[in-house]
Amino acid sequence: MQTLRYYSTITLLLLFFSCNVKPQAIDYGNDSCHFCKMTIVDKVHAAEIVTKKGKTYKFDATECMINFIKEFDTSKIQLYLSNNYKEPEVLIDATQATFLISKNIPSPMGAFLSAFKSQEDAKKTQEEKGGILYNWEALLAHLKG
Repeated sequence: MQTLRYYSTITLLLLFFSCNVKPQAIDYGNDSCHFCKMTIVDKVHAAEIVTKKGKTYKFDATECMINFIKEFDTSKIQLYLSNNYKEPEVLIDATQATFLISKNIPSPMGAFLSAFKSQEDAKKTQEEKGGILYNWEALLAHLKG
């Protein structure tokens, strides 16, 4: 009986740790975009998806992530992440971010799209660089159209 409990505990621990749903650090200069296959080098425009099973998909730009989900079962996605323009390499929740499309801020795939953790930072950058602000839902509608 004690052996059964031991193996049950080990099995539960393995299951718990094997389905760890969390972002993975992007290895800039080595990781490739899952959508366009380009090497991810831009530290302010990269993005990542984490599925409910913990599988990660890395992208060189948020627009690649959005193009990828056009043909992916989004019910399997747990996290949508984009780099914060104000903090290079820091991934933020894309569904809560404010996005700026400004011709004065180039992005890897030419959509001129940047993500901001706070609406205040996005507005300040918009004042300096011009462009149009979007939330996640409005951005999806804009880019899927």
